Amino acid sequence: MNNSNLLNDRRFAGRLIYAVLTERKTVLEAIKLFPDTKDKNIECAYHALLHYAADEEIRYKDIEYREEQDDYLEFIAQTLVSGKDLPKNIIADYEDFYKGRAKLWQKGVKGFLKEFLRFINI
Repeated sequence: MNNSNLLNDRRFAGRLIYAVLTERKTVLEAIKLFPDTKDKNIECAYHALLHYAADEEIRYKDIEYREEQDDYLEFIAQTLVSGKDLPKNIIADYEDFYKGRAKLWQKGVKGFLKEFLRFINI
């Protein structure tokens, strides 16, 4: 992959995160549009969004947690939109939770739930 494609993919992924944070897209809509790439920065952002969806109940009950998670995702989005690499510690935080992202989703809610349950290891 050339640098131009990598930069475009990162910027697109960052804009998808912004769309979720501003409620212009659901997490499911954003995840379905994520670039299919081996870039660990984009893979990390993908899984950060899955984590965001998994924490919906906690986010509802704990305002501080919600604000911290929103700030964290905004930082990831800003970094990707600027085309930069995420800090290594952020990428490392997600490496234990995934072996890459799902390459082919089943359509609809069933596919999302299947992937989501796999992500949270149920």
